[in-house]
Amino acid sequence: MQPVVTEDQVPQPSPIDPPPRGKAGLRTNLLRIGVSLVVPIAAAVGIYFAGTVLLDADSNRVVVVIMALIVGVVGVFALYYGMDWVVNHLPDRHRDFVRPFAFVGPAVVILAVFLLYPTFNTIVLSFQDRLGQEWVGLDNYISIFSNSETLTAIRNSIGWVIVVPLFSVLIGLSFAVLADKLGRKGEAISKSFIFMPMAISFVGASIVWKFVYSFRPEGFGEQIGLLNGALTGLGAEPIAWLQQEPWNNFYLMVILIWLQTGFAMVILSAAIKSVPEEIIEAARIDGASEVQVFRNVTIPSISSTLVVVSTTVIITVWKVFDIVFVMGGSRFGAPVVAERMVTEFFTNRNSGVGAALAVVLLVAIIPLMIVNIKRFREQEETR
Repeated sequence: MQPVVTEDQVPQPSPIDPPPRGKAGLRTNLLRIGVSLVVPIAAAVGIYFAGTVLLDADSNRVVVVIMALIVGVVGVFALYYGMDWVVNHLPDRHRDFVRPFAFVGPAVVILAVFLLYPTFNTIVLSFQDRLGQEWVGLDNYISIFSNSETLTAIRNSIGWVIVVPLFSVLIGLSFAVLADKLGRKGEAISKSFIFMPMAISFVGASIVWKFVYSFRPEGFGEQIGLLNGALTGLGAEPIAWLQQEPWNNFYLMVILIWLQTGFAMVILSAAIKSVPEEIIEAARIDGASEVQVFRNVTIPSISSTLVVVSTTVIITVWKVFDIVFVMGGSRFGAPVVAERMVTEFFTNRNSGVGAALAVVLLVAIIPLMIVNIKRFREQEETR
């Protein structure tokens, strides 16, 4: 017979001890801060000394490769292994509360250095003159909202924010639904072709579309642009597409729509596949047509994903400058805020106005980030 085990004899899980307080809590917090700073400081020191070898033009290439491997792989592993060893030798009352900071803390410190500090510095710089030496208050912001070219850039950016996400999401959603009807092999092939532009950088895509929109005035040879080649082949006159204000803004938007459609399609396709088949079958049994099922069942079920995809594309749109810069749209009435920011910083050498434009972009993007985080939390709560 098996011995009878009473309820009192069943081993109970030990409760989690509360974090130390008082002097012990102070020591724990100091240990947390210390282990969080160990990796960034040690990595900075190691990179500094290794840089004397890696950046020396006379250094042996084999030595450079070995040093890079030591610093990049072995060094980081040794740092974390050493920190884990140190945590394991701490008193029991500190160990569990310090260990997470030994691994997460360095990443938080590095993010603070490379994200929070530049953000704070940019905000301060936006209140200074073009050289970043004298305090000018709100003059840079007044200049932004009184300069006609900058106002045009803001107006164009708002147009991009409306048009690009709308068409990217609609076309991506359409492709996601249609590709799902092609079967496994057809779906994989079609999605691969549609998603392929995502592998191209914005600069590369701009160069591709520059050949599409290319225009040569009369007397400068044959038209090599795809669109103008087709027009001249049909007997029509070629068009200077990128000089047609304000339509050139929409021609540039087409490039970003082409790039972002694949992203929207992949995310929305995954969301559509996650809709419970039982709900769809129940709607069909009740007599709903495919259009009604899609409008009343599928769309509400993927509404959170639609919002996340839309806000992600909007954030990308606010930051885009590569397309306008490469296509030369700023010369023909098609500037955007991010392009003006880069131009002010690096072409006009006006750090104050450039920083102010960066702050404007930051303010425009923050609400979208909040919406994304809120939607993410709502999705996590429903799982």
